[in-house]
Amino acid sequence: MPLLVNGERIDLARPTGDLIRAYPHLEEKAKLLRSQPAQIVEPKGLLYVQQREFAVTTPKDGSVSVLGSDDATTCHIVVLRHTGSGATCLTHCDGSDTEAEVSLIMGSVKSFSNTTGYGRLEVHLVGGFNDDRQLSQKLTNQLLRAFDLQPDDVHLVTFCVTELNDREEKDIHFPIIYGIAVNVKTAEIFPATFPEKGPDEDLRSAHVLTGAPLTNIYDAKMEQLHIGPYFWRPFPHVDFWLEQDDKQILQLLLPSCFSESFHIAPG
Repeated sequence: MPLLVNGERIDLARPTGDLIRAYPHLEEKAKLLRSQPAQIVEPKGLLYVQQREFAVTTPKDGSVSVLGSDDATTCHIVVLRHTGSGATCLTHCDGSDTEAEVSLIMGSVKSFSNTTGYGRLEVHLVGGFNDDRQLSQKLTNQLLRAFDLQPDDVHLVTFCVTELNDREEKDIHFPIIYGIAVNVKTAEIFPATFPEKGPDEDLRSAHVLTGAPLTNIYDAKMEQLHIGPYFWRPFPHVDFWLEQDDKQILQLLLPSCFSESFHIAPG
């Protein structure tokens, strides 16, 4: 089944600029989202999702009321929700295996939903900007195509990505929104920052550095965070990397070091 806007299938053969012009309400909604100041989300009731992680839960969850993620530059944050069951998934995609990742989060939301009954699947895409290497645009296209390939109808509701999430300052492009949160009780989506990115932030970051695929970090039925075992392989040329300063590492490893959040490399 296709990816839909206003009940119409999106023509993915056309540039995303044509999509925006064909459905101007998407641009208006992106503008409204961008205009909101980022809310500071405290740890109570929050499940923070790192890059290459996802979590899904329902409004019945007694432990988690907000899912959130930030530090997205070329990455995109995806919220998928079933309006009938209220089952909500948030993930932080980096383009490593987009088609498989979309299938995974679709399955996770459907496992809490009766997709043949009341309600529909709605997707919200936020993140990216007009980066020099066009990594954001590539990921935007990958996500649109991956959702279009799903066996169920998926309705695109929020589209605040790449050119719709871009600002320019002294000839350098930056994202406007770096992070979002979704209230799983009310379905509200809003720009957000997170003073605490745990629990076990370092352990989970190391999981990504090992090249791990997209991982479900939450058991909604047990209301427990769960990180499975993983293996750390020897890091090649570790002596070289230890000799580099922060600026050099940012330039070599991050997609757009000028636009990264300031706290990624403090000092």
